[in-house]
This record gives sequence, structure tokens and C-alpha cells, in this order.
Amino acid sequence: MTPPLRLGTRGSKLAMAQSRGVAEALTAATGRAVNLVEITTYGDVSNEPLATIGGTGVFVNALREALLDDRVDLAVHSLKDLPTTPAENLTVAAIPERADPRDVLCARDDLTLAELPPGSTIGTGSPRRAAQLRALGLELEVVPVRGNVDTRMAKVTSGELDGIVLARAGLSRLGRLDAVTEVLDPLQMLPAPGQGALAVECRTADEELVGTLAVLDDPMTRAAVTAERTLLAVLEAGCSAPVGAYAVVAEGDAPQSDELYIRGAVVSSDGAISIRKSVTGPVEEAEQLGRTLAGDLLDDGAGTVVGAELKVPKKENVS
Repeated sequence: MTPPLRLGTRGSKLAMAQSRGVAEALTAATGRAVNLVEITTYGDVSNEPLATIGGTGVFVNALREALLDDRVDLAVHSLKDLPTTPAENLTVAAIPERADPRDVLCARDDLTLAELPPGSTIGTGSPRRAAQLRALGLELEVVPVRGNVDTRMAKVTSGELDGIVLARAGLSRLGRLDAVTEVLDPLQMLPAPGQGALAVECRTADEELVGTLAVLDDPMTRAAVTAERTLLAVLEAGCSAPVGAYAVVAEGDAPQSDELYIRGAVVSSDGAISIRKSVTGPVEEAEQLGRTLAGDLLDDGAGTVVGAELKVPKKENVS
């Protein structure tokens, strides 16, 4: 009898919901049983701001260690948390179809951003969201918050905050879309590269499992996030950076006629500098399109913003 696959996951409600979804999809597609194995990461036990503890990798390193130590067979990550540099001996074998990557507002009294009075307090743990909120010029007070979705929402219901900004995909996976008071247009709030997408990772040497997991892969999602994450890599920025990117694929009528459109933004922490660009090209050139867009942003001065604000020392993970 084939033993169940061991799927490594963080223990938060959102991570467990994401991993259960992947496990159920894998079982439905292959008939293979999957057991969840909870792994604690440094990002789960630290209350420090993400930018302080390094951002990129703080939610994934312990999961990768569990893979390399053969304590789990595969791991599920939020793709936006995954470093852009490939991990040695590990492979992202599948990127399932992406959920809606947009950000949302959850505010008191069902208010939208435009309806919130000047001076209203908006919580977010993301420098990217904070920078773009300030760039809107709505005179909102943006304050840092950490914690799971319930902890953050409680700050609104208690009156401590007037609103919080979260990822729509996470609320959807938790069945909490009823709390959303506004879905933010990407023209206002460009999502994080890879937001809404998941990465299913396993050991490169486990070729049979790599092939098995490929059934979960969505090529259009992989192309879109490849462009976004290439942009991030060229800018040498991390998941806690004030960098937004959003790529979409328009399917053409003829073979090899699909087009990829990607927008990118780099915004200074005070919102005073906002550099936004976009490019379009064949979907099979996704990586090059990301590089081209990054180059356009750098040509317009993005390097100064990135260099000044994103060179944050990283700390090691603990498990």
C-alpha cells in the first residue's frame, strides 16, 4: 500500500486552509492520500515587523529545512513569501491556478477608502500597502500591524483601528469575504508579486513526485507570476518591499498568440515618489517581460527608492 504523502505547512488558519485545498486537489487528481504536517517558522513566532526580520524567507525556511531533512515530502507556500532565488535541491513543482490577487479594505461602518475621514487609522503589515496608501493623498494615518486575520480584524471591531488592508485571496480561502468593505483597484493598490498564488515545492531528486505534482500546475498562472517575480528579482527586492506587480494573460485565438500584460510600481515609504510602468508581449517571454519592466522602472529612478529602503539585514529562521 502506498503511504500518504506528508505535506508540510505553517499552522496558521490561512496556511492550513491553503494546504488542505492543495491536499484535496492532489488526492482528487491522483488518488494519493495526503497528511498535513505542521511546521513552525520564524515568522510565526516573532512579533517584529516583517521589514525588521528580513521579510523574504521568514515564513518558508523552516518548511524547506523539513523538506531537505525528509520530514515532509512536499510543502505549500504563499508564493509572495517565497524568495526569488531558487533553493538548492528543491523545485517548485506546481503553481496552481491563482486566486484573485487584489487587496481589500475591511473598515468600520462598511466605509470605503474615499469615505473614511482624514486622520482615520488604517493598519497593514506591508510596506508596499503602506506606501501606496500614503501615495493616494487621502490623509489617512497608516499604522503597522502583525498577527493573523482574526487578530487584525479584532482591531477594527474594537475601534482601535478604522480599517485594515488584507489580501482578498486569503479572506476567500478563510470564508471571510463578508468582512470586505471595498476591493481595491490595482490602479490604486498594485498587489505584491505572486499575491494570490501558491507554490508547491518538493525535493528535486524526487522525480516521481515532481511529475505527480505537475497535475496541479496552471501554465497561465506560472507565466504571470514568473514575470512578476523576475521584476522583483531584478530590483533585488523582497516580499516586504514597496514594490507592486500584476501580470495577466490574454488568450489569443491562434496558437502561440497569448499575450502577457504586466504592470509594476515602486513607491517610496512616504508615498511622495510613485514610479509606475507597464509592458506587453508574448506569454512565452514572461521572464524577459519582467526584466524589461524592471529596467524601465530603474531607468525612471526606482533604484534609488529600492536601494535606500530595501537593504535590510536578514535573520536566520528557527523551527
